[in-house]
Amino acid sequence: MKITKIDLFKLNVPLNDPFVIAIETITDAESVAVRITTESGIVGWGECNPYRSIAGETQGTAFEAGKFLAKILLRNEMPNQAGRGQNATATTDCIRLMDKMLAGNRCIKSAFDMALYDIASRTANMPLYQFLGGANNRRITTDMTVGINTPVRMAASAFKFKNQGFPAIKVKLGTTLKEDVARIRAIRETIGNTLPLRIDANQGWDEATAIATLKALERFDIEHCEQPIAARNIAGMARVKAGSPIPIMADESVFDHFDALNLVQHAACDYFNIKLAKSGGISNALKINAIAEAAGIKCQVGCFSETRLAMSALMHFILACPNVVHFDLDAPLMLSFDPVIGGIVYGENGSVFIDDGVGIGASFEEDFLKNLESFEVV
Repeated sequence: MKITKIDLFKLNVPLNDPFVIAIETITDAESVAVRITTESGIVGWGECNPYRSIAGETQGTAFEAGKFLAKILLRNEMPNQAGRGQNATATTDCIRLMDKMLAGNRCIKSAFDMALYDIASRTANMPLYQFLGGANNRRITTDMTVGINTPVRMAASAFKFKNQGFPAIKVKLGTTLKEDVARIRAIRETIGNTLPLRIDANQGWDEATAIATLKALERFDIEHCEQPIAARNIAGMARVKAGSPIPIMADESVFDHFDALNLVQHAACDYFNIKLAKSGGISNALKINAIAEAAGIKCQVGCFSETRLAMSALMHFILACPNVVHFDLDAPLMLSFDPVIGGIVYGENGSVFIDDGVGIGASFEEDFLKNLESFEVV
């Protein structure tokens, strides 16, 4: 099934409120969507949201790299394949070709990867989770994230999320020991001790601050801490893990399966946080999860500022991977409007559902796409 056309779109969706983490402030979801069309008329959708301070990509660089990848997939670069355009259902071949022709650029590759998996599962007439070997038989709930602010404002946000029924609250930290302890103390005093708290420092601490802060936070019953120190300091991560009373989760330290193996070899974390836009897509995410399973490490899935389309693909991944036990799918709840048709549905008390439609089961509204900057490759 040949690829006959690829369209790229720049998506810009303002957030309801600025989202502050230790390394940047996000006001808008600046994403890139990919639509791959095949000769049979089957269409696949993908989306990525580059965080420049984490992934090293911006909407602009992802869009330009996407033009190059689209041209690669529309040329015949594979042996023994007649005609123009890659075989869209040869997912692995297409992904290998993109990696061969362009190093890095995992965010935009994840959007192409997602669209290719959408096509493959649509062609098989299956929901993506079934195509990946999973089943729609798990109860999935998302946490909700409190961005960095004053202790009083963060406690108020946490109280609101508790009243909305979210089963866990994730709290962004990563400044100073005194400030971060004050934030968690205020939240616990406001919401009580019944709701799990997860914290994420986004590389904001050095080793000594991380260990001291985590020891000071132990009494507040923290479920786990994401990325306490600089992503590439794997030896330091291992030392923090050894000195911390709170389990450590690698996030920015685990982009792909090579990172996952390195973390396992150094005993540097207790959990992995998998993001499709960070890993390069579903293909690499499956490899990360496989390494985690083999090492006895449980996983969380997370997000940047994607719409429900990318979160729908992530939901399918969850349903195919029982080793994923924590779910951070709150990004679409922070957006000021929803341009997606179909896909996951957010219910009461943080519940998330997806139906049994084929493929990813989501697309973007045509009226929304008409007003976007786009690029077509045929």
